Amino acid sequence: MNTLSYGLLSLLTRGSRTGYELMLHIQPFWPAKHSQIYPLLARLEQNGYVQFVHVPQSDKPDKKVYSLTSLGEDALREWMVMPTDEPVLRDEFALKVYCIGLVDKGQALKVLLDRENYYKKKMEKFALSFEQLKNDSSKPLEELSLEDPLFGIYLLIGKARGKVKADLEWCQWMKSKLR
Repeated sequence: MNTLSYGLLSLLTRGSRTGYELMLHIQPFWPAKHSQIYPLLARLEQNGYVQFVHVPQSDKPDKKVYSLTSLGEDALREWMVMPTDEPVLRDEFALKVYCIGLVDKGQALKVLLDRENYYKKKMEKFALSFEQLKNDSSKPLEELSLEDPLFGIYLLIGKARGKVKADLEWCQWMKSKLR
C-alpha cells in the first residue's frame, strides 16, 4: 500500500466517512484529488481494509460511507512502527526568498508582508481549531493522553501552530534585514 492509502485508513480511525469527506480531511496532510482517492478506496475495499454502506439520496446519486475493518486497523498498526519517509518539501516562497535581491526593497517588502499576513491568518485558524478542540474534549487539552481520540489532533494542531509561529517570526526577521 502507498502512503495515501494509509492516510485514508488513518482518517477512518475517527469514524466513518464518505470519499468526499476523506478528500477534504486528508488535505492538511497530503494534497490528493478525487481521481486518486476513489480508486484507492475501491482497492482498499477489495483487499478488506475498509467496508462501505450505500446511503440513498433522493436529489443526488447514492453515496458510499466507508469505515475501517479490523484488517485495516491491523495494517495501520504495522505501518505505525515502520520507518517514516523524509518530509516532502515544495516551497515557492523559499525559492523567491533565494533570489529576493532581484527586486527593489519595496517589492521585496511587499512579498514578505503578503506572506506575513498569510501566516497571521493561519495562526487565527489554528486558534479557532484549538477552541473547537477544547469544546470537543471532556477535559483540558493539556491533560489529553495517548489513549484519548483527540490526542493526535491536539499534537498536530500544536505542531502546525509552532511551525507557522516560527515562519511568522522568520518573516519579521527578514523584514528587519530590509530596513
